[in-house]
Amino acid sequence: MTGSRGVVLTPDATVADVADEAFELVALPGGAEGARRLGEDPVLAAVLARHAAGNGWTAAICAAPAVLAAQGLLEGRRATGFPGALEEYGISSTGSALETDGRIVTSRGPGTAMDFALELIERLGGRALRDDVESRLQR
Repeated sequence: MTGSRGVVLTPDATVADVADEAFELVALPGGAEGARRLGEDPVLAAVLARHAAGNGWTAAICAAPAVLAAQGLLEGRRATGFPGALEEYGISSTGSALETDGRIVTSRGPGTAMDFALELIERLGGRALRDDVESRLQR
């Protein structure tokens, strides 16, 4: 798979390969074209629906929160995303760099990716782990 900036990624497995597995976190990467493709994948839609009904974390950055909005997962929640990505689904973006509401984490875009990553580390591993990782960063 080649991303919009020419970066080639080789996945270990497809969504279909892992569709029946349980995860602590399902995180969707951003990018308009990638988010469009994610939103069109019925296997991913089923994974997200099942995951949201469970006790796992769901996260999306940049344009990908629109995938969650299209499935109704952001209704009644605070959320953020790339400007304009959520409004099509009747969701008002807070415009914040990061939003955590319930067990859903959304982030605005590439410039907020580090904060997004640190939030996910904290949600999965606790504040001490986040602080340890963050203390090693040049911020």
